[in-house]
Amino acid sequence: MNLDHAFVCGDPALDFAATLRARRTRRFEMFTTPDRLNAWYLESGIVDAVSPSQEADLEQAKAVREAVYELITARRLGEEYAGAALTVVNNAARRPSAVPQLTPSGRWTQATPDEALSLVARHAVELISGKDAPLLKECANPECTRTYIDRSRGMRRHWCGMESCGNKIKAAAYRARKKTAQAPAL
Repeated sequence: MNLDHAFVCGDPALDFAATLRARRTRRFEMFTTPDRLNAWYLESGIVDAVSPSQEADLEQAKAVREAVYELITARRLGEEYAGAALTVVNNAARRPSAVPQLTPSGRWTQATPDEALSLVARHAVELISGKDAPLLKECANPECTRTYIDRSRGMRRHWCGMESCGNKIKAAAYRARKKTAQAPAL
């Protein structure tokens, strides 16, 4: 059940925040239906099974996503956190979360939509307050608004992912250089 969710940011909270893509331009929404939200929970690996989400679960998830994005951006820029965003994320994190179980075949986590969202919010709390927070960067692709954890040597990573943004930008730069080199001299 792959619905083209991308997991390139280095943390589930960052990938969750990135489900609204191109925030400054086209604003491409990944969570268009409750099924798309459920697919994200499963594809991200935070749970192995989730009961069907309803429209209200989808709206709640979008509210938490926007609050997570706002807090991550504030942390990355060294700005104060907005009180409303803190409240939304903390309230979601405060709810009971899914509990992993050990089965004969390994770890298994079954969740309700609320429990899965609580796990995402807890990831956000840990990330924003944790050791990886200073490593947060925004993708250098002007159309991309993903934030990722830069664990590269020398912190020289520019793109959320080479497949998603890096190759596109490098190919465009190559085409521009080639076009300039082929332009007739006047």
